[in-house]
Amino acid sequence: MRRTHRQRLRPVAAAAALGAMVALSACTGGSGATDGVTTLNFFQFKGEALEDFEEIIAGFEAENPDIKVVQNQVADADTTIRTLLVKDKAPDVITLNANGGFGRLVQAGVFYDFSSEPVLETINPAVQEIIADLGTRGEEVNGLGYINNANGVIYNPEIFAEHGLEVPETWDEFIAVCEALKAAGVTPFYGTLADSWTVLPSLNGIGAYPARDGFFDKMREEGAEVGPDSSVSFEKDFAEAIDQQIKLYSYAQEGFRGRTYDDGNAAFANGEVAMLLQGIWAVSQIKNFNPDAPAEIFPYPMTDDPDDRMLVSGVDVVVTMPKDGPKQEAALRFIEYMFRPDVIEELAASQNMFPSVINAKVSEDPALQSVLPYFDAGRIAGFIDHQVPPGIPLDASIQQAIFTGDGTAALRTLDNEWRKVAARTIPVTGD
Repeated sequence: MRRTHRQRLRPVAAAAALGAMVALSACTGGSGATDGVTTLNFFQFKGEALEDFEEIIAGFEAENPDIKVVQNQVADADTTIRTLLVKDKAPDVITLNANGGFGRLVQAGVFYDFSSEPVLETINPAVQEIIADLGTRGEEVNGLGYINNANGVIYNPEIFAEHGLEVPETWDEFIAVCEALKAAGVTPFYGTLADSWTVLPSLNGIGAYPARDGFFDKMREEGAEVGPDSSVSFEKDFAEAIDQQIKLYSYAQEGFRGRTYDDGNAAFANGEVAMLLQGIWAVSQIKNFNPDAPAEIFPYPMTDDPDDRMLVSGVDVVVTMPKDGPKQEAALRFIEYMFRPDVIEELAASQNMFPSVINAKVSEDPALQSVLPYFDAGRIAGFIDHQVPPGIPLDASIQQAIFTGDGTAALRTLDNEWRKVAARTIPVTGD
């Protein structure tokens, strides 16, 4: 859910990157061993982590002189990896964002099954459940969660303390906090709907509750039959959630329709607003405006029971490798090194994320520490927008609902679009 995930390489740059990887695959085909050294092609999508992975590679190569790792960082990873797979030029080790596209590749049966690998036992099971929810192939485990974000309400603890406010634990308390801030002349939220994607963090946080108990599995079963008479639908199951989201935006500043993501981060950094409907990825941007800006996070408290709260967390990086790659032994050694606690801790801290490895240390950043108990307890859920096919105009539909206050129309649109996508999609059985 980060702005960087939405960026795309220019066609020439993307083609050049793809060509470089195809050339590397050709040069290191077969066992890839030259003079006793095996060269691994490491496909890495996260541009801001390039230097972190270079450090990991240097440490690994120092301990494993018989393996050389070449990092290929690609911004348009979803498109490029599909092209490479079609060309039968799959990289030896692959990182991707754990989204719906990754789930569909899993179902296509192109990735290695890690279910018998010891490294799987080191990973927080709740992280693996989030990945499994995106798509599975039988009983296989085709991706390993690496680092994870936190989608919640960013708040200024100093403003809360100044006005005697506690972190809300229920929906009624949440609204009471907004009312108290408004009465004190403090803007509760800074809306940034000039960037339509910024409606998705709050949709993910609020919508995680009605999406529990297999909502999207049932939606896929209904397929082209989704609608007023189906067992589940957006209109039936998300009516309260969309009303709650519209309600929260009623506490945003005037003119929020024309403000951007950067505007919101700057306003929060300058103490002009008490909360942002964003997630951990925005904290580093806030700190760019003001390194001393206080920022912590609480999960969306959408129920009447405080014990029912959960943190929405996306798997920012998933690690995998091709099903029938020729260098599996060397690739597994590199992957096992990546998941060593001392290695993953450094990268996660640098990226301001949660490491997936059980008992790995988490950065002391207050934003991470404020929601760490949810992550440790496995009280986490994945992003619902990752479950929605890309052909469905999710952000535009929710944005329009917030503009007009008509949530029902938006949910009907989503149901209609779901039917259209399902009608032209051949289901993957996962057998």
